Amino acid sequence: MKILVIGGTRFFGVHMVNELLAKGHDITIATRGMAKDGYGDRVGRIIFQRTDEQSVKEALAGKHFDVIIDKIAYCSEDIRYVMEAADCDRYIHMSSTSVYDPKHWNTVESDFDGRAGKLIWCDRGAFPYEEIKRQAEYALWQAYPDRKWLAVRYPFAIGEDDYTKRLIFYVEHTMKGIPMYIDNADRQMGFIRSDEAGRFLAFLAEQDVTGAVNGSSDGTISVREILEYVEQKTGEKAILQEDGDAAPYNGEPEYSINTDRAKSMGFEFSVLSDYIYDLLDHSIDSIR
Repeated sequence: MKILVIGGTRFFGVHMVNELLAKGHDITIATRGMAKDGYGDRVGRIIFQRTDEQSVKEALAGKHFDVIIDKIAYCSEDIRYVMEAADCDRYIHMSSTSVYDPKHWNTVESDFDGRAGKLIWCDRGAFPYEEIKRQAEYALWQAYPDRKWLAVRYPFAIGEDDYTKRLIFYVEHTMKGIPMYIDNADRQMGFIRSDEAGRFLAFLAEQDVTGAVNGSSDGTISVREILEYVEQKTGEKAILQEDGDAAPYNGEPEYSINTDRAKSMGFEFSVLSDYIYDLLDHSIDSIR
């Protein structure tokens, strides 16, 4: 298939593009032309400014794609710019489990109804992240109900290539004795492994499905369990206090993400406990 990837030059986007290439698809990546990538001549390239409507329109004019995978659509205007300019059979939006208000135990796709909220055409700075991602989905559900699109919802992605350094924050602060402020230490949370996040998107490119779908590793873990493992492995003690550095997973409720729909398509996710401790070991070694 002829597939346009908007973004795809870092983190799980790289895993996704490499998987699509391995499957034999004809891949074009659309970026601002600033980030380097390792794809060489295996991909075509389009350069545009993602937040500039005219730039997107000019770059996509006269081009047809079987699938567009949009890794970097944050707000309703981002959705509109591509949906109005693109000639494609299917559109896949990288959404987030942040659209759920709130996430909870066994969160299913229907827990967020994109047809129910008020659609506001807005840019990325208009609202906090969670509401911005909801507005992006409102645009799909309400403005483009007749188009074939899929919204893919992930929790935090983690891996050795995680540029956000959110997980390693807890490891580094524990090992270096830096105080942390944590407001949800005992709440169970879900994650997805970065390479699997990319592989699932590549899998979905070949599925004729629409609507919304969750992706997440099986199982959950709490921040306290993470800290206790790091303490046991390093002999250091996490310092928790109210005037410490605010931890990146603060504010997250206790939740798990239901992936029955993804599994019904034939995709199986890894078990979180099978890999997160190896990932923490890697973080510990990198700090040492």
